[in-house]
Amino acid sequence: GGTPVYFEENPVKENAKSYDSNRTEKPNISTPFKEIKADFLEKNQECCSTSAPQSRSKSRYQSRTEKQSQPLAKNDGESQNGFHKLWTLLLVVLISVLLLYVLWSGIQHGTSSRRDAEILQEFRARMEKLKNTYQSQDPKLWRRARASLEKRLNSSHVHLEPAILLLTAGREAEKALRCLSNEIANAFASSQNATTISIDGVDKAVLDSDAVKLEVDTELSSGFSEGKKVAVVHRFESLPAGSTLIFYKYCDHENAAFKDVALLLTVLLDEESLRKSLTFQEVEEKVRDFLWAKFTSSDVPSSYNGMDTDKLSGLWSRISHLVLPVWPEKGLPLEGCT
Repeated sequence: GGTPVYFEENPVKENAKSYDSNRTEKPNISTPFKEIKADFLEKNQECCSTSAPQSRSKSRYQSRTEKQSQPLAKNDGESQNGFHKLWTLLLVVLISVLLLYVLWSGIQHGTSSRRDAEILQEFRARMEKLKNTYQSQDPKLWRRARASLEKRLNSSHVHLEPAILLLTAGREAEKALRCLSNEIANAFASSQNATTISIDGVDKAVLDSDAVKLEVDTELSSGFSEGKKVAVVHRFESLPAGSTLIFYKYCDHENAAFKDVALLLTVLLDEESLRKSLTFQEVEEKVRDFLWAKFTSSDVPSSYNGMDTDKLSGLWSRISHLVLPVWPEKGLPLEGCT
């Protein structure tokens, strides 16, 4: 029989009970957060799972691009190498062509020089033979004629004008004048394997001036175009005055139709003989005065027609480059020339 003992409940337990009651009573707010987190992780995994193929395809595309770029770079290198090889080949071809051209030019120049030397040598031999045949002529005639004609025998020089020789004589030397002009012309032509154009003014003296002008133009133009190198116009003073103006075309200083040729004109004076004491300048003045009287005289309408002093002055300046007197020769054949 003792006294009953009463124990008070532990406050901590009570508090725990109250806390547990509170937990059961209050809603659990962490659960929605867990669900949201789970959803987020699930979606994130899906996103990662979908982006992974894309990244893999991207990496495969990059690898393919790199593999494609490698052949392109290789092709660029090959193209550049081919371009350099092409330029090198073109440069070699160009240099070869230039060398061949220089070599060919040297050969041609050497051949041309030898040919010129042969032509010159043959012409000089022929002129020396003529000098021995026509021993009565002034030594100046041979020197001046040779100097004028030899300039046209050098094919390497640029010819700016033809060689114009005017040979004149008195009546007593008519045969020597005709023969010597033919011989000099033939020596010039034959040394170049060419032939001579021959025009006789006496045969055309009574013809119409315009017709003669056309005939002379045709003979000279066709002859020189065919390769003839010299023309002899005998008895120039007998041509109708107007027809002589055609020689503007062939004897001009700068614009002659043919520049690598020679023209020999002969003028037979009215007087019986030329004094050997006359200088070449005095002979030239005598021929000029004679042609002035012949071509501009109003007493001869056919000669006066188409000619005046101005035209004759222009003509004279073109045909009087070299005026050479011819003296009579003994021993020339009665027919033809040696």
